Amino acid sequence: MTLPGTIRTVSTREVYRNRWLSFREDVVERADGTRGIYSVVDRPDYAVVIAADGGGFHLVEQYRYPIRGRYWEFPQGCFPQGRTGTAEELARAELAEETGLSAASWTPLGRLFGWHGASGQSFTVFLATGLSAGVPQREHEEQDMRHRWVSRGEFEQMIRAGSIRDDSTVAAYLLLLMHERAGEEPAVNGRIHGDARPTHRCDG
Repeated sequence: MTLPGTIRTVSTREVYRNRWLSFREDVVERADGTRGIYSVVDRPDYAVVIAADGGGFHLVEQYRYPIRGRYWEFPQGCFPQGRTGTAEELARAELAEETGLSAASWTPLGRLFGWHGASGQSFTVFLATGLSAGVPQREHEEQDMRHRWVSRGEFEQMIRAGSIRDDSTVAAYLLLLMHERAGEEPAVNGRIHGDARPTHRCDG
């Protein structure tokens, strides 16, 4: 059965590609027969980690060039090009890379789409507990990154004050609140790829 509003892809062409993303332009046909174009950015999926400890969370901060500012966020990222693995494997790697932390317990909280009007990229949120400290193994582009622990109250105040503006971080926190309220542990399946292609994303 064809879903209402379904759009058919007539043709597609890649306009641009680098190691982090690809950009394509599709000719599409709508349900009423009219045609148009749709521009799509393909980026690898990523993982967001809520590292909870002592009634608070571990955050990282780095300079984000497109918005010309530094903001705090939950540890997050994607596999480098060519690597694949599960969402949990990616989450473990990102937490260790950015903070040096490892976790004894990993709970998947959900999978969301970050900007589904222009991309199929998604992110999977994990709650990491039972933390142990280690040494960060940051990439060259992350050498300016800072790491700190904040209480839950301070975290919420940072959102209100604008020092946390990352949509993935705020959405992840909502999933955590829902998880705590319902006592549920939704399953997250599938593998994450480091290639820039439909339904996937990566940070530069």
